[in-house]
Amino acid sequence: MSRRFVTPVTPVRARATDAARDRDEAPAREGTKQRDAFFDNAKYLAIVLVAMGHAWEPLRDGSRTVMALYTLVYAFHMPAFIVISGYFSRGFDARPEQLKRLVTGLIVPYVVFETAYTLFTRWTDQVPDRPVTLLDPLYLTWFLVALVIWRLTTPLWRSVRRPLPVALAVAMLATLGPSIGNDLDLQRTLQFLPYFVLGLALKPEHFRLVRRREVRIAAVPVFLCAFVAAYWAVPRMTSAWFYHRDSAPELGAPAWYGPMMTLVTFGCSMLLVACFLAWVPGRRMWFTMLGAGTLYGYLLHGFVAQGSKFWGWYDPAWVHGPLGAIAVTVVAAGVVTVLCTPPVRQVFRFAVEPRISWAFRQDASRGRHHPAAAPSRDRSGPELLR
Repeated sequence: MSRRFVTPVTPVRARATDAARDRDEAPAREGTKQRDAFFDNAKYLAIVLVAMGHAWEPLRDGSRTVMALYTLVYAFHMPAFIVISGYFSRGFDARPEQLKRLVTGLIVPYVVFETAYTLFTRWTDQVPDRPVTLLDPLYLTWFLVALVIWRLTTPLWRSVRRPLPVALAVAMLATLGPSIGNDLDLQRTLQFLPYFVLGLALKPEHFRLVRRREVRIAAVPVFLCAFVAAYWAVPRMTSAWFYHRDSAPELGAPAWYGPMMTLVTFGCSMLLVACFLAWVPGRRMWFTMLGAGTLYGYLLHGFVAQGSKFWGWYDPAWVHGPLGAIAVTVVAAGVVTVLCTPPVRQVFRFAVEPRISWAFRQDASRGRHHPAAAPSRDRSGPELLR
């Protein structure tokens, strides 16, 4: 919203305005769990785009339009998630309570779903000897590992004088080294790092800037131009640059392409993220409550996406035509929406948000806060996506 100053603000009105702004911007206090509808809406819409992107994968080769949409969506949906995750990690300082939530909300679910996906893909991919390993994240579990690493380094980034340029330098250097390997998917973790660090630096007023009416209007031609550019680029370049999981040599490009493409993709992605956020409604919608369950939708929809190929859902010829692409898109949005609903969350809570308080000492559970400490902005574990 734009700010218009028409008349001087009296001290009383100024105090009232400040109090109202404090109520709007203050993080949720323990016990109140007040949620911002804007961020819940953004997370739900982003997870729908993630599911659509996975559903489009088997259709890419047969349609340049689908491939262009796929490239466009992949340019900003994970960056949007990561920026929001960084924004809600601003208060992380490795207190015992925060570390406990990191374990229960990310590390344990990673172990559970890494094992589950390995066993499931043994069947769907017909690879019975695929080993269960926690060092090489399979499919979409990489995001949980990356969140753990990013959050543990949060105190460092908050103490660095120019964190974003440093993070960009790290990402640029990562593109030069294919020797980084697949252990914990560090290549992708390092290349996506600048988006998380940017989120750490954002303030509520930055989100208000992109939600102004003029930005919302400008986002329309920007997205149209981005789609045209993606359509043009389909036969000319690989969309793998937006996956951030390979070095430049692994993509068959000269080493100097890596740092250059890091800056190019970061600029493109952040422009599209801003346009995406400009379209996100700030009021409560019918899907707002589903924003609290996006981690469930993220982790569970992969089984449907992976199984759909094995079950032959893409075998009919009509599925690879325009009507088929539309049907696949609608089904993907519907499936991930269902997976974010409270009944599904209740069923799978044991795996996504396990209650293992028995594994921690009581003083660690309490976090040993100083009585006068300011309320934390931390959203550890699943709160990053719920």
